[in-house]
Amino acid sequence: MGATVDRERIAAAVRELLGAIGSDPDSRELASTPFRVADAYAEFFAGVGQDPAVLLSDAIPVGEDTGELVLVRDIELRSVCEHHLLPFRGRAHVAYRPGARVVGLSAIPRVVEVLAARPQMQERLGEQIAQVLEDGLAPRGVLVVLEASHGCVADRGVRQTEALAVTVASRGELAEDAAQTGVFSLIGERRGGRAS
Repeated sequence: MGATVDRERIAAAVRELLGAIGSDPDSRELASTPFRVADAYAEFFAGVGQDPAVLLSDAIPVGEDTGELVLVRDIELRSVCEHHLLPFRGRAHVAYRPGARVVGLSAIPRVVEVLAARPQMQERLGEQIAQVLEDGLAPRGVLVVLEASHGCVADRGVRQTEALAVTVASRGELAEDAAQTGVFSLIGERRGGRAS
């Protein structure tokens, strides 16, 4: 976790930041804060320097026996916006139409997690997930829908705590409107009384 993160430098920067806002970083209340922030950043940015394509390296050849669509929805998403270093969180829904290979279903949330664990923009994150699947599996189509609440929208500026940003990235057959409509309906289905 966070092997590329220099905890000592982060702790020193947090001490400087605390002083810059007028707080005493050596006070009893704040003395451990720089190290806690360094540990948190190591977790938040653990995806920096990791290659998410490795997670698809054990794809299974299946030929024509793949079915029409694979959808993993409601993947918990947590990232940090690169503009203000504030968190954004929500859900990712990832669909693909297999070509000659499929991957274990747990690989898809892992790809999302690795790409989200770096300074990020939601719009870019969806495109990166789609591209990793495109490159790693050569599917007939990919569709990635991200829904997230952003700290920079909820906690500062306009302070819209209920606002959700929704982004869509697509490739191949799932870039077509008719195909997307079908996937959107699957994403929006209610299961067990809960909306997706």
